[in-house]
Amino acid sequence: MSMIELTDTNSAGIAAEFVRARRRAGSPAMGMVMTLVIVVPDEDAEHAMAAARHASHEHPARVLGVVLGDGRGHGTIHAQVRTGSGATGETALIRLTGEVTKHPASVVLPLLLPDSPVVVWWPTDAPADPAADPLGALAQRRITDAAAATSGRSRALHGQCARYVPGNTDLAWTRTTPWRALLASTLDQQARRITAAEVEAEKVSPSADLLAAWLADRLKVPVERRVSDGPGITEAVMVTRDGPIRIARPDGRLATLSSPGAPDRPVALKRRELPELLAEELRRLDEDEVYAATARRLAKEKP
Repeated sequence: MSMIELTDTNSAGIAAEFVRARRRAGSPAMGMVMTLVIVVPDEDAEHAMAAARHASHEHPARVLGVVLGDGRGHGTIHAQVRTGSGATGETALIRLTGEVTKHPASVVLPLLLPDSPVVVWWPTDAPADPAADPLGALAQRRITDAAAATSGRSRALHGQCARYVPGNTDLAWTRTTPWRALLASTLDQQARRITAAEVEAEKVSPSADLLAAWLADRLKVPVERRVSDGPGITEAVMVTRDGPIRIARPDGRLATLSSPGAPDRPVALKRRELPELLAEELRRLDEDEVYAATARRLAKEKP
């Protein structure tokens, strides 16, 4: 992969470098399906950009990493434009300092692919209201991650849920996908009346909070949130008159499914890495109505 450093540049300079890179590669056609904007602290930028490059194999995209630096002094824009192996689109890591940090949308807007969806992702701390954020307002899809917040992860999740608008989602919700799929398929196979439910996880686990809210919303039963040593979610239980339906995953990799009148069976339920989570969220750009209902439910609860 080649990298071009652009010092004290602007949006036109970055766009021109994208064009030159395509010409050098002999590929004037872009073939990208979206623009992914990553708003990330400098110390987390490489990890986030690597995850985006991995996800771009499934979703070819122009990836724009935006680092908002010190807001004092004269405004400057530095960029690293990367092309070649390791990515199926175009990537630029853009560092803003000075006055321009207050107007990041003015830098990003000219770089968006025309007539294509825009996704904004905050890998760590997200704004309190993503849809009202200057960069978030450019997007059809806004991805946050309450589990990666540097502090107050439970408050961060409740804040995102309270300010939900169509297009918002959180990777804490994405992490529950295999659990929700397994619980739903178990109920499809066993027509039993559920009277209560339990979710066990680490003390601070936004995913567990969302899973408990989802169960409460879908089953209309009380759900107890219990604490374990982790990692992540370790158990989900649906209580029936015949006995509990239990999914236990003590090691973060392999789960055991137990249900009344049936032998226990092992189920692969490995904790997924960031690129896989991001790729899942990029597959859908319409509203996730199930997440919307779950967010509304959780927002009513005290953080």
